[in-house]
Amino acid sequence: MTERLEDIAHAMIAAGKGILAADESPGTIKKHFDIIHLESTEENRRDYREMLFSSRDAVSEYISGVILYDETIRQKASDGSFLIDILKAAGSIPGIKVDAGAKPLAGFPGETVTEGLDGLRGRLQEYYGLGARFAKWRGVIAIDRTQLPTAGAVKQNAYTLARYAALCQEAGIVPIVEPEVLMDGNPGDHSIDRCYDVTKYVLNEVFTALCEARVKLEGMILKPNMVIDGKNARHASVEEVAEKTVRCLKETVPAAVPGIAFLSGGQPDEEATAHLSAMNAIGVLPWVLTFSYGRALQAAAMKAWGGKRENVAAGQRAFSHRAKMNCLAALGKWSVNEERAA
Repeated sequence: MTERLEDIAHAMIAAGKGILAADESPGTIKKHFDIIHLESTEENRRDYREMLFSSRDAVSEYISGVILYDETIRQKASDGSFLIDILKAAGSIPGIKVDAGAKPLAGFPGETVTEGLDGLRGRLQEYYGLGARFAKWRGVIAIDRTQLPTAGAVKQNAYTLARYAALCQEAGIVPIVEPEVLMDGNPGDHSIDRCYDVTKYVLNEVFTALCEARVKLEGMILKPNMVIDGKNARHASVEEVAEKTVRCLKETVPAAVPGIAFLSGGQPDEEATAHLSAMNAIGVLPWVLTFSYGRALQAAAMKAWGGKRENVAAGQRAFSHRAKMNCLAALGKWSVNEERAA
């Protein structure tokens, strides 16, 4: 029986569960491994992800799906089983990053457009055969206090996101649509109000493009940034971030979209959790709000693991802790007391 996109999308945003972003390229994960003084070899990358994916309680209870990288979806664990099968056995849905990264946009200094549409139809068919049931594409939007982003850059990223989403749905794969207004852009001193205005504009353009591309909104997940001030600006309160993010989403995201899974965008672990919980505590919303975090789920686990086999259990405990805290946040029930008690 053919799997319905709507059913897959709803399983991805099951109550109290979120999506683990484990789709770092070898170049990106090398930067994280450098911090723990570990060489970024294929075997070390495999061992690290096996440590996360085999955290059975965490993956089965708190993680609905995992975004994989091309290397990872093909990799075998140390016992010879495929990593993707470890996820499936825990009840987690495998997904795949399919974009080729943000590249400089000709004619638009300081802005980028994400590439990877060429040959995407064929790659999606292959990934479906390998077991992927959702995909991810990230459009990167530069922001400053006055000039960026330009309308041209936003429209071109919105178009590529929509084209990608349509191809995904054609292949029976749920698209995660990720327009990210950068928190840590250059110089990163924009206000939360500037982020609000830009995020609202970007989301409106993205949904216009999605509708023009005839993307079924019921069969997609949105992965946006939170409305937050730049990393070098004043620090808005948790309550202000939650209120402005929810207000912005209400003004831009159709109720047909089943769920919104936030990226952490460089926020510290606990801060990303606190913001999500405060949003869910606001009250009934048209869509499920949950998490699709990378660093905010993995940083503590990677540090505890440190690349050492004897530390696998410690790394899994750290991962399980952060996953549980974000599960509580997705239910609007996280608190500092819960953090400390756990």
